[in-house]
Amino acid sequence: MVKFFESIQSKIVNVNQLMPKLRGTVVFTNGCFDILHKGHVSYLARARDLGDMLVLGLNSDSSVQSLKGPGRPVHSEMDRAFVLGALACIDYIVIFSESTPERLLSEIKPHIHVKGGDYTPENLPEKKVINSYGGTIKILPFVDGYSTTNIINKIKD
Repeated sequence: MVKFFESIQSKIVNVNQLMPKLRGTVVFTNGCFDILHKGHVSYLARARDLGDMLVLGLNSDSSVQSLKGPGRPVHSEMDRAFVLGALACIDYIVIFSESTPERLLSEIKPHIHVKGGDYTPENLPEKKVINSYGGTIKILPFVDGYSTTNIINKIKD
């Protein structure tokens, strides 16, 4: 019997470890997930409902800092990966250092790539990669009132 702690750790993989584990309809999403909140969990659960497996591309610490600026991330990449790994809706987590998940998408080739409501398929940098292998882009709406930046600002106030 695998202990729960070990099952969380086993979800954090590199691409080479991930590839033989892929099965069914693979759904992929990515992001920083710096301070996990209800909006994130709702989004991830809805993404998982779109297929048989959810793979999350997690921005590395250096990637988050380049995207979000100084002082971010609040939590380290391994801490963020561990917390996310405790969610039943996530099957695997792959940490990546680039600003976009294009390299990961070109290797994994998920059936469905999911992004949040602040994107449109037309403005996704990874659209070309997804189209190249026949994948689908799905945009999920945000849960109003939840934002990591808002949480950080509330704590500062």
